[in-house]
Amino acid sequence: MRLLPHPATEDIELTEVLRALADPIRLKIVARLATVGEMTCGEATDHLGVHKSTASHHHRALREAGVVYTKQEGRLKYISLRRYDLDARFPGLLDSVITASGDHPADATSGPRPPDATSGDHQAVAASGERGRD
Repeated sequence: MRLLPHPATEDIELTEVLRALADPIRLKIVARLATVGEMTCGEATDHLGVHKSTASHHHRALREAGVVYTKQEGRLKYISLRRYDLDARFPGLLDSVITASGDHPADATSGPRPPDATSGDHQAVAASGERGRD
């Protein structure tokens, strides 16, 4: 097994992480990794319908930003989320970005959403103490 070059945890910069997560394809890759866990690079992007060279570009951008680890075992490259490192540097950032993107499957959430969380008027509902109508 060979681990590809990555920034050390203390060298992960917020601007680079946000830049990497700003791309919709990379955000979908990260959301899938958050749900499924480690997988081959091909498995991480097969469902997105992008060319292999494009997928490789996205994997590299995520790795260089410190969002994922990439290791090579034989002919396969495996990618995994650096959740522990990201949570240590920027607590709650990863979960907040994935949740806000809407790219997480329903079973990947930490629990059921409150009914008011899906309405656009949840602040007014919270202030009035009443539940919103659908």
